[in-house]
Amino acid sequence: MLCTQASCFFNAKKSVLLLSLLHHFNSSLAYSLKNCTIKYSLNPLADVFVDCGNCGLVTVPVDIPRDVTSATLLNNLLEKINREDFSNLSKLRFLDLHLNKISHVDNGAFIQLGALTSLYMSFNKLTNLTANLFQGLANLTMLDLTYNNIGFIHTSAFQFLTSLLTVILDNNQLQKITDIQPVLELPQILSIIDNRLSLSLSLSLVISSYKMEKFSITTPTFPHLETIDLSHFCRGPVLKWEIPDKSLLKNITRLYFGDVSIHFGDIRNVLQSLDSLRHLTLNNMERWINQGLLATVCKIPTLQRLDLSWSTIINVSAKLVTCSQLSELDLSMTQTIELSKDSIRSMKRLRKLNVEQNLLSKVPDDIRRLSFLETLILSDNYISELGCDDFINTTHLTELYLDSNNITKLDKCVFEHLNYLNVLDVSDNLLSTLGDTFKLGPKMLTFLDLSRNLLPVFEKGDFQGLGSLKYLNVSNNIVRLKDKAFDGLNNLESLRISLLSKWYYSFRELQGLKNLTIIFSGAAHSKHFKQSNLHDFEVCDGLKSLKVFTVIFSGNQCDFPFPALKQTIQSMTHLETFTAFNIYISALDRDTFQFNTQLKNLTIRHTNLSHLDPVLFLPIANLQVLDLSNSELKSLDFLAQAGLSALRCLILKDNHITVINETVFQSLPALTYLDLDNNPFTCDCFNAGFIRWVLNNKQTQAVNAYQYTCSFPVAHQGRKLLDFNYDACLMNISFLFFISSTCLVVGILLSSFTFHFLRWQFAYTFKLFQAFLYDKRNMKKKGAPHQFDAFVSYNVHDEAWVYREMLPVLEGEQGWRLCLHHRDFQPGKPIMENITDAIYDSRKTICVISRHYLQSEWCSREIQMASFRLFDEQKDVLILLFLEEIPTQQLSPYYRMRKTVKRRTYLSWPQAGQHRVFWQNVRRALETGDDSNLLIILI
Repeated sequence: MLCTQASCFFNAKKSVLLLSLLHHFNSSLAYSLKNCTIKYSLNPLADVFVDCGNCGLVTVPVDIPRDVTSATLLNNLLEKINREDFSNLSKLRFLDLHLNKISHVDNGAFIQLGALTSLYMSFNKLTNLTANLFQGLANLTMLDLTYNNIGFIHTSAFQFLTSLLTVILDNNQLQKITDIQPVLELPQILSIIDNRLSLSLSLSLVISSYKMEKFSITTPTFPHLETIDLSHFCRGPVLKWEIPDKSLLKNITRLYFGDVSIHFGDIRNVLQSLDSLRHLTLNNMERWINQGLLATVCKIPTLQRLDLSWSTIINVSAKLVTCSQLSELDLSMTQTIELSKDSIRSMKRLRKLNVEQNLLSKVPDDIRRLSFLETLILSDNYISELGCDDFINTTHLTELYLDSNNITKLDKCVFEHLNYLNVLDVSDNLLSTLGDTFKLGPKMLTFLDLSRNLLPVFEKGDFQGLGSLKYLNVSNNIVRLKDKAFDGLNNLESLRISLLSKWYYSFRELQGLKNLTIIFSGAAHSKHFKQSNLHDFEVCDGLKSLKVFTVIFSGNQCDFPFPALKQTIQSMTHLETFTAFNIYISALDRDTFQFNTQLKNLTIRHTNLSHLDPVLFLPIANLQVLDLSNSELKSLDFLAQAGLSALRCLILKDNHITVINETVFQSLPALTYLDLDNNPFTCDCFNAGFIRWVLNNKQTQAVNAYQYTCSFPVAHQGRKLLDFNYDACLMNISFLFFISSTCLVVGILLSSFTFHFLRWQFAYTFKLFQAFLYDKRNMKKKGAPHQFDAFVSYNVHDEAWVYREMLPVLEGEQGWRLCLHHRDFQPGKPIMENITDAIYDSRKTICVISRHYLQSEWCSREIQMASFRLFDEQKDVLILLFLEEIPTQQLSPYYRMRKTVKRRTYLSWPQAGQHRVFWQNVRRALETGDDSNLLIILI
């Protein structure tokens, strides 16, 4: 049987409606899919909705998750449904395959879909429905096969569809009644609009078609038939209605006509034969209405609802005078200029009246007579003024829609008698003041829409009488608020408002407010704004109950000039959702959310967060959804320190992210949904880890990841990010790790061995290298005559011996020219240069060796320099005088000295019995020519 809502499937918007319904399905998440998207839901136990639409698919994707409950593959290139395409999808309840090229479906292709309740296969190329096509679909209630080429239906095609309620076979190639025989006994709704049927029926049939020439019911096959819908004929052939037995229509309660071509006499006879009709629709039927059809309609005693919309009716008021039995009347879009006096006055039972989208200039006079009216729709007319008597007697009115008119003011008396009014919509008018309209009521009003008006200011007490109001919309007015403007709104839960932010605002009286949306106009940043006004900004100060806070700036992006906004947010200790669009030009202060520990959803868009401080997120550890789209982010590194372990949804679309380190996601263990669409990714090895993570992780869905494109380097521009071959990157990285670790281990071993066994030799070599450097600087001096006979290198602790024993003999008695650092070094010259000059300006170097000498850094440098000269020139230039007995092992740091000592026989100064002999040996050493290879060690 046809139901009341059957017509929703028979118009051009059908596919759009179906798609909109999908968004009401809950969804969950799984891993990334190559061609599909899994819709996000905060509820982890929610249904899984997979969207594979508009992807150019030629086969059903193999990676659809097994726990999917709703799937759409609309607008693809599928030509065939194979038996295995939907195997293992036992939880699937909704499947949309429309707008493909499907011409064949394997028998049993749906056998695994035992839970499926809705199947949409419209706009395909099916030609016949085979016996086992729908096998397994025992729970299917909705089947749409519109716009195929179906010309044959097997007699057993619907045998498995035991729960079927609705079948749509519009726009196919069905020609005979026998073609639809298999369907007739199953559904409550059957639509076969625009087929090739030429019907002279001996069966009972419920049908909509604009190619029928005869509609005849002769046998009571459907004794419970309730609805006939003939609302989509579009001026087709003249329909001849033949139902000789009036009793066959005894249960008809709903009858829909729409632009149907039928003789006036036939349609009048039809209406006269219906004894139980409750709902009648006559869309686009002005030709018959203007001929007097309503006279017959109004005589149907059971009629309750009459829909005359889309019909241009001449003097409709006069034609409705006798329809006193109606409870609902729809006169929308009828070009009605006025309802004449007493035209609907007799409709004492009228509960709902719809006259929207007409030409009314005032509220019809008869409205005040409808004391039982509950819903009145006057939207989209030309009403400019409301009188005090317009609703004086409609005391039972609960819903009143006055939107999209030209109302300029509201008087106090207009709504004062509407004690039961719950919904009032006065949006999109020309109101410039509220006056005293709402100071006393309506007291039961819960919904008030004043958006899109010209209201400049709200005064104290403007809403004083609306104590029951829960929803208030005053957006698109750009108002300013006076102190206590919202007094009396003690139960308000949701407020949407547009403000000029240069004025003083306070919402302290709205202590029960849970949802607040503020839209600031461009005046917030105008030249009229003064810094002194900052202390006056108290947006929602003290709103402890607020859970949802949205702030939008509608002008050009500019830094939001109110530091008090941060304090405002901090005062909302129960805040769960915060949204800011175009508010901040730079990153938020790190302590902005320090008191918002219950925040779960955070959206900050159209701002500059390139210098975002991760400390900002530390107080909101329970955050589940983070949306930072269009915020000039260049990196995700901040997430590693943000502490967002509970985050499940991360949206970062339209940013400047080029490279992503996959280790960032280790700090987001609960992440299940990631959207990075429209970022300029780089296709190189820096993104290899991220690509591998997207492809291999089984928890987080990177939405549309397979559509991410490369912006850099230029050679890869436009290519798909996930098509980048990262294997070579991973191999190189592994090899580098191997080489690095091997070198590190070997280096540690060698360092340990060297330090233990060769540390002194290496130290000596280093010192020798330093001497070499100094020597190179003095190469030019090698051929010059020597200024001194010997340079004496000694430690300050041995200075007394040098002055007492050495100088008197070598300079006084023997007459040698000695160079002493305290006497002959040039003042102001670097010490190292003085040392090297002294060594190379002397024929010999005498080193006075003692334990103190070995511990001196400068003495060490002097002997190393002299040793290098000895090594470099291969001349007898070094004389070593040992003042103390020093064990050989203590000479280890001086490798060459120790080696020389081991090869020569020597006596120590303390053991020298005759000091004269000692100094004679020194003299012989000084007298030795430069070409001699003899090295004399005097001890």
